Amino acid sequence: MLSIAFHPIYQLPLPEGHRFPMEKYELLPKQLLHEGTCSQADFFEPTAIDQRSIEQVHCPDYLQRLLTLQLDRKEMRKIGFPLSQQLIDREIIIAGGTVEGAKRALKTGIAMNIAGGTHHAFSKRGEAFCLLNDQAIAAQYLLDHQLAKKILIVDLDVHQGNGTAEIFKDNPAVFTFSMHGAKNYPFQKETSDLDLPLADGMKDEAYLNLLKEILPTLLDQEQPDFVFYLCGVDIVATDKLGRLGMSVQGCKARDAFVLGLLKEEEIPVQCSMGGGYSKDIKIILDAHANTFRIAQELYS
Repeated sequence: MLSIAFHPIYQLPLPEGHRFPMEKYELLPKQLLHEGTCSQADFFEPTAIDQRSIEQVHCPDYLQRLLTLQLDRKEMRKIGFPLSQQLIDREIIIAGGTVEGAKRALKTGIAMNIAGGTHHAFSKRGEAFCLLNDQAIAAQYLLDHQLAKKILIVDLDVHQGNGTAEIFKDNPAVFTFSMHGAKNYPFQKETSDLDLPLADGMKDEAYLNLLKEILPTLLDQEQPDFVFYLCGVDIVATDKLGRLGMSVQGCKARDAFVLGLLKEEEIPVQCSMGGGYSKDIKIILDAHANTFRIAQELYS
């Protein structure tokens, strides 16, 4: 049985005309239940993470100004969302879902979050629809509570995990690996422990060959006892914000390889969904649903 974090607040509506595809958070659980990939028993409703745990990753001054809606216009432009208390509550609950999922994964091998993957949130600021970095908060939580000693973050979203790289740049207990479009956002990259910039239009075979060459070596080298996997589906060729040439089947093969390898190595993993911005919502749902289909096949 999977442990999947989902809360009604994930479906928070945005002002009319905003292009961020929030509807996927409502439709994805319905799709998984409808097709029988998941049952209601697989889902749990997360609660808000406590402020102290957030402050282990995010600067208390930034967090306080965020919680009191006192970010300045420049900071709000970088985030890209109109700021509201409900939006902040949403981010705190998403982070809570990732922390709770990580704890569950220690027992079951895997946990998923329907939302999350907010890897553009830095220690002192938000950016690109990300206010709080859910997987960074959860990684630090595991370390602080002696639930893990060495963590590997595998970020396969099409955009570099710049906030995650900044947060853990001086933390040897967390290895950050980002495989992303070289010419895509963010245009000024941070330095992860390992960055693999990809050429525009890269297709399935080249992408998968590179991943299969790198990830097993990383696991041998770093010997992590926990992995956070950011499995964005914005690598597909139809994505409005991506520049790669992957098929939906290639994206599914990526997830099958990553999760299969972690299952074989008996390394627990927490998955956050990350980006997916194809014009056709059916493509987004199918690509995201594939991650859950693979997880059920491997871990049920």
